[in-house]
Amino acid sequence: MSEIKDIIQSPIFAKKKKKLHKKQINDLDNAIKTVFHNPEIGELKIGDLQGVQIYKFKSNEQQYLLAYEIIDSTLYLYTFGSHENFYRNLKNYRKS
Repeated sequence: MSEIKDIIQSPIFAKKKKKLHKKQINDLDNAIKTVFHNPEIGELKIGDLQGVQIYKFKSNEQQYLLAYEIIDSTLYLYTFGSHENFYRNLKNYRKS
């Protein structure tokens, strides 16, 4: 896989990140760095979410999911959150 040159956040991603506490932002940033340095680390999805990868990380002892996709050496950050309704919301976002 080619080297990642750009990172683009979706509007939903940026909006949700603003609402986090500093520790949660730090944990999210660490997860993004991990994905940036090792893009294949996430679980590749099939079906409606084909091409999207999900990376799981912990913040405040709660598991979060980070949805991203790599297209032409660009890392697209779609959304993140706890497991509850995560995939449903991600599918709805990708449809629009």
